[in-house]
Amino acid sequence: MSLAPDTPPHSWDEPTWRGLVDFVRAGRSLKPKSWPGGARCAVALSFDSDHETNELRDGGNSIGRLSWGQYGNRRGVPRIREVLDRFGAKASFFVPGVAAELYPDEQKSLVEDGHEVALHGWIHEVNTQVPPAQERELMLRAADTLERVTGIRPVGMRTPSWDYSPATLAIAEELGLVYDSSLFADDDPYEILSNGRPTGIVELPVEWIRDDAPYFMMNRFGGQRPYTPPTAVLDIFLREFEGAYAEGGLFLLTMHPHVTGYRSRIFILEELLRRITEKGDCWVATHADIARHCARENGMELRG
Repeated sequence: MSLAPDTPPHSWDEPTWRGLVDFVRAGRSLKPKSWPGGARCAVALSFDSDHETNELRDGGNSIGRLSWGQYGNRRGVPRIREVLDRFGAKASFFVPGVAAELYPDEQKSLVEDGHEVALHGWIHEVNTQVPPAQERELMLRAADTLERVTGIRPVGMRTPSWDYSPATLAIAEELGLVYDSSLFADDDPYEILSNGRPTGIVELPVEWIRDDAPYFMMNRFGGQRPYTPPTAVLDIFLREFEGAYAEGGLFLLTMHPHVTGYRSRIFILEELLRRITEKGDCWVATHADIARHCARENGMELRG
């Protein structure tokens, strides 16, 4: 399914190119006038617990890469949780349905500790490569799985690889989701529009700059190599946080247990939380709590 016609883009008329732009669009800013407890800014830490699904999605050909995914569960998540516990921080874990089936105890324990477990597809599928009806079935199956495993119906999603198909937003609306965290149109929360229509869904925007994967991922047979030293990544993340703090906005960070959970990288999370804690006026919360606060402060009807 594609929104673009089978003609050269230079030949498109205005309704065509404008229709593509307006199909999913950023609406009004939902940055609140104040954060809870008089906090200066909000901090949303998130972890995409892909585990083995990155390799399974691509056919599961590499036993080595499957074991890399297992590292996320065996070592990555426990290290991350220890750091979060030490600083009393709550976070959001975006979990594919297959990963939840592989590691149900991990998800149950996260929810019991006050963290959020949210949607991240079924098998980390690429939505634009899946027929719309199948994308819907996979998303509903994933939501049912997370609810069965954790006892809580997920209220938010992050699409695998931040990939949006023409059907994705309609499925999110059907599920009654409070928020999405897959799009890039701002630094701070905004309401998603669909062809100019307010959807009532809060977008908590992401950015590759605020993601560990572009700096650290490795592909043995491709050109992808972790060229960026961990200290440089920490510097980038800290500058993003300091900018959000100065503006009184949202600092949202995306990490992966099988990427950040190593001995030489976990200090990035530790140092970030140390700096955030030292400020004394930052609200560190789950994506769901931040989205609900933004919705309430802007007079939106709460979904989910």
